[in-house]
Amino acid sequence: MSSELPTPAGQVGDEIETVRVEDEMEQSYIDYAMSVIAGRALPDVRDGLKPVHRRILYAMHEAGITSNSGHRKSSSIVGDTMGNFHPHGDSAIYDTLVRMAQDFSMRYPLVDGQGNFGSVDGDPAAAMRYTESRMAPIAEELLADIEKDTVDFEPNYDDRLEEPAVLPSAIPNLLVNGSSGIAVGMSTNVPPHNLSEVIDAAIHLLENPDATVTDLMEFVPGPDFPTGATIVGKNAIKQAYETGRGRLRVRANYEIEERPKGDRIILTALPYQQNKSKLVERIADMVNEGDLEGVRDLRDESDRDGIRVVIELKRGANTDIVENRLLESVLERTFGVINLALVDGNPEVLTLKEMLDHYLDHRREVVRRRSEHDLAEAEDRAHILEGRLLALEHAEDVVELIRNSEDRDAAKAALQAEYDFSQAQAQHVVRMQLGSLTSLERSEIESEYEDVKARIERLQTILEDESELREVIKSELQAQKETYGDERRTSIIEADGEVTDEDLIPQEDVLITLSEEDYIKRVPMDEFSAQHRGGKGIIGADLKEGDQIATAFPARTHDTLLCFTDAGQVYRLKAYQVPEMSRTARGTSAINLLELDGDEDITAVVATRDIDEDQYLTMVTRDGYVKRTPVEDFKNILSTGIIATRLEDGDELVDVVITDDESQIVIGTRGGRAIRFPETDVRAMGRTARGVRGINLEPGDAVAGVTAVRPTDDRYLLTVTENGYGKRTRLSEYRAQSRNGKGLMDIKTGERNGPVATLRTVSEGDHVIAMSESGQITRMPVEEISAIGRNTKGVLVMRVEATDRLAGVSIFRPMTETEA
Repeated sequence: MSSELPTPAGQVGDEIETVRVEDEMEQSYIDYAMSVIAGRALPDVRDGLKPVHRRILYAMHEAGITSNSGHRKSSSIVGDTMGNFHPHGDSAIYDTLVRMAQDFSMRYPLVDGQGNFGSVDGDPAAAMRYTESRMAPIAEELLADIEKDTVDFEPNYDDRLEEPAVLPSAIPNLLVNGSSGIAVGMSTNVPPHNLSEVIDAAIHLLENPDATVTDLMEFVPGPDFPTGATIVGKNAIKQAYETGRGRLRVRANYEIEERPKGDRIILTALPYQQNKSKLVERIADMVNEGDLEGVRDLRDESDRDGIRVVIELKRGANTDIVENRLLESVLERTFGVINLALVDGNPEVLTLKEMLDHYLDHRREVVRRRSEHDLAEAEDRAHILEGRLLALEHAEDVVELIRNSEDRDAAKAALQAEYDFSQAQAQHVVRMQLGSLTSLERSEIESEYEDVKARIERLQTILEDESELREVIKSELQAQKETYGDERRTSIIEADGEVTDEDLIPQEDVLITLSEEDYIKRVPMDEFSAQHRGGKGIIGADLKEGDQIATAFPARTHDTLLCFTDAGQVYRLKAYQVPEMSRTARGTSAINLLELDGDEDITAVVATRDIDEDQYLTMVTRDGYVKRTPVEDFKNILSTGIIATRLEDGDELVDVVITDDESQIVIGTRGGRAIRFPETDVRAMGRTARGVRGINLEPGDAVAGVTAVRPTDDRYLLTVTENGYGKRTRLSEYRAQSRNGKGLMDIKTGERNGPVATLRTVSEGDHVIAMSESGQITRMPVEEISAIGRNTKGVLVMRVEATDRLAGVSIFRPMTETEA
């Protein structure tokens, strides 16, 4: 008889599966790792919070511990969080609560703490039974509208309650407050940023979805640490933003105080997460060990007003050597950027643009769901109000019907049958008080009904029109900026020893030429020696067949060029970025330097050297429109260009000059007329405005150019025609008049001269560069051109072939030795 008993079918034996131990260990470890990654260590890209942060804030929200309530014992908050949402131990929860209250750890603290919450010296916080906490006002913005079905909820750990999977987050918290954490096999270290800058970048990306990281860095130059300090090296920041990883050098802020008895080095800000007491201790150890010579005394004078560590040097000590030694050893730290966050539950390393994109997608979803929730409530309310209004219209009959009914249910049924009320409307009418039948009450109901209908219409527009949804997001972000925005604390400097392109380029006068087919180059001005007027000039460009010179202008290699196109766009370019080529070279396509549209042509270039923010760019179009726009409106020019002016009816931008609110504008036409008027006749306006009429053109005439002069200017107006003739005339001969006049006769055009090519203001000592469309260039002192009156034919400036014509004239003053 066998001692083995058969295993009954369907019992334990049937469920046993044979697996390899290494396979089971591998799968179990992966499950554990993903649990740590998603459930504890990494922030969500949408609200920038880890689960423990989110649960603490939600527990405070549920308990009503807001910024307007009294402080609550931290132990109570920790207990609620642990008991309801986060069963991982009170010490981990309290440590997180403490960090959210530290203004030296978080750029914008989310908890308003009362009591000892630690210090920058590394002192621990008091026990949770001693400290008190409540939400900071900015934390409430993370939870705003959470009750309006804006985010998904999920069961808590014991299926007893529900908790949010993510917070609505009205601010881009991941970038603003940063995050750090170590998971299994990966870690995150997102630096904090300035809220105003991040919101400006988010709004720009909302309006320009194709913006690049470089474009966004115009608004977010780098991290902004709560402790201030200085980031050394802009290239490292750009690498971190473009790849999601980078290493930033963060340097303490200090000042050197020179004194007869010995200099002082005073530290005023420390690198982010630097322990002050350990830094002072390290400096003391270096002095005691002989690694740092020349230090007489070391004191920590920090107080509630800020950091102040004083390093007293001995008389005669070399301050530069001590400074360099401190920089090498203690005053700089490396912040390793790892922009790792959860995207749809999966860890991803993100660029600056990707983080903002994911946040904006989240806000679109939040605003859409909130609008749907508010719309449903508004429609329900409108339905009830419609029932009340109908009941008021038949008030006597309704009262009589209800009075004659046996009970409430019978009254409701009678109302539904008689007036086609819905069940909700009937129930509401039955419960109405007689006092609501007054005329005043009716007026209030009608007013509320109109308000509700308007709200319904607005919400429907938001849900149906993507542009309206974007405007809502934009306005809400701007409101957050106005409420919580502040000044940047962390400064950014170039790395020591970093050599920029500009340092390698000598400052010199150059001539930049641009052809109709957008071939561009720069040539040293020395290639063109001064000649007498009336010559043919020398070859300035070897153009390909069918191409011709559009413009030529002088600049200096370090100048910033603002390139305006006939389509009203403006682009920015450094003069040294234009390739230097020989005098006879064709040039390189401008598309390699500027992202021009296929049908755009550059018609005006302004070389800015010492331009001030209180100046204006004054633009004039072919059809005589003129406008002034503040220079500060052009400080953030994208690589793809920005709008400089709005053009209509086939108009084109012709010329641009810099003015300062005290200038007068002279506009010249191709027909030989010129008008002079105060620039203040043209009000300052934005980039997208069209402008106002500057000159009343004769039929068939067009604007040739514009120049700016002073009211008492005694220089000359140089006018040159397409056939190479020109003249100088004293500006005093052009009286000022009102804008939009016909102007005065400036030069006779006719068959010999041809139409006016351009006009410029010149002084004694200036040089004139004239260039024909075929590429001939001549340079001459301005004194070579005769000074004569208005309404004359002028003299030959440049001999132009019958098949050629003058493309334009530029003025430059040769650089002195001190400027070189």
